[in-house]
Amino acid sequence: MTVIVVSGTGTEIGKTVVTAAVAAVATAAGRSVAVLKPAQTGVGPDERGDADEVVRLSGAAGSAELGRFPEPLAPGTAARRAGMAPVGPAEVAEAARKLAAEHDLVLVEGAGGLLVRFDEEGGTLADAAALLGAPVLVVTPAGLGTLNSATLTAEALRARGIEQLGVVVGSWPDAPDLAMRCNLADLPESAGAPLLGAVPEGSGRLDPAEFRAAAGGWLAPALGGTWDAEAFRERFAEPFPGAS
Repeated sequence: MTVIVVSGTGTEIGKTVVTAAVAAVATAAGRSVAVLKPAQTGVGPDERGDADEVVRLSGAAGSAELGRFPEPLAPGTAARRAGMAPVGPAEVAEAARKLAAEHDLVLVEGAGGLLVRFDEEGGTLADAAALLGAPVLVVTPAGLGTLNSATLTAEALRARGIEQLGVVVGSWPDAPDLAMRCNLADLPESAGAPLLGAVPEGSGRLDPAEFRAAAGGWLAPALGGTWDAEAFRERFAEPFPGAS
């Protein structure tokens, strides 16, 4: 794969840190990695954006950002309110292809969920993935409600003929509750795709060297890591009531 689109089932669920983990593992394997952020919202002109953070944590070779809008809103809304030109799916696909010509792997990190509007025509990250023919890696939260959002995202991908690469839990806590532990078993069925990792809560605060050294242990072999989904599930398995 030369391009992977990374989408969340919502916002603030660890998508940037998961993108950084995938980039770190690929970079450690000797691949040249570029990160593309189509639309960065809620960040000032002199602040570090998501693509910058991925490069800082992972050591990726490069990054690109197509649009930056000051208010923390959906990209299309933020662009309209700022009086700025939006970033459409065709522009995203063209930028990703150019980066793919120069790098071994391009990670396209979306904003929020798969169907968040990028422009006034209703263009979305899903449209960009379809234009690229690229698989989508879905990042989900750990807790209650994630099965529904993962199912909806999977249905939207299937309806558009887009491959779902798998699911990664974006922030796994030290002390998971009952719903979180049960979700480890239920997420693959709900998403119709394999569970490909679980990134520990707070990983984005690690020193970059520590982050890069640990990243492979958070991701499954399909993403270049050593994380074992079955062993992880067994570690946190919740016995049925009355089981001995």
